[in-house]
Amino acid sequence: MIEQNLKELEERSIFILREAKSKFKNVAALWSMGKDSTTMLALARKAFLGKVPFPVIHIDNGIDFPETYKFRDDLTKKWNLDLIVAKSEIKPEISGFSCCGSNKTEALKKIMKEYKFDALIVSIRRDEHGIRAKERVFSARDKNFRWNYKNQAAELWDDYSSKIDTAGHVRVHPLLDWNEIDIWRYIKKERIPVNPLYFSRNGFRYRSLGCTHCTVPVKSNAKTIDDIIKELKNTDTEERAGREQDKEKEYVMQKLRAFGYM
Repeated sequence: MIEQNLKELEERSIFILREAKSKFKNVAALWSMGKDSTTMLALARKAFLGKVPFPVIHIDNGIDFPETYKFRDDLTKKWNLDLIVAKSEIKPEISGFSCCGSNKTEALKKIMKEYKFDALIVSIRRDEHGIRAKERVFSARDKNFRWNYKNQAAELWDDYSSKIDTAGHVRVHPLLDWNEIDIWRYIKKERIPVNPLYFSRNGFRYRSLGCTHCTVPVKSNAKTIDDIIKELKNTDTEERAGREQDKEKEYVMQKLRAFGYM
């Protein structure tokens, strides 16, 4: 049953990635070096004969973990990725967290304009946050990156063929239907490289990765993928409990996403 579920998720994600590549002229993908976006790149390699056929963007505020930078550089070389680094400023913004939020959105806007990307692949999942649950697989953003979450086109029976009316770009979400444990099971099955920060050190590990200023570890003794999967079966702690932005009131996250935040 688990194997069949993973196969169906894989097939759907590969279909979405291929649709995105065929629908749009200039596609890019966001890569945080986290488990989800790295899984998305692994799916892209499977979809396109072992190569990621579009640039990958890292929005870098200069304060990611050293392990994250090393993981980025090692995998970029190993998978021959076309990496674009977008530098983000650290300054006060609406979420109250100067390192992330709208500051990273501004950096992304500059890169999107410079390279004229018309579609952006993002590895969010519906189970991560209530606001992300409102997303569609193909989600339009206007020229100012704004997202009208109250007026989205229906996507029935996996039909994404309808024309998306946008003067900006389209966000593509190939992992929307996955959940956290699906990701880890797929990582194990496909032997996908992951950031070592996900594994326990001295009784703590990072369950969700951001930068050094707004991410804290959770108590855990999980030192292997099997340990993580077992832990997830028995926890009531939310995945992003260690991400400070997600402790804000829900409307703040909704406002951030409406203005283009990932």
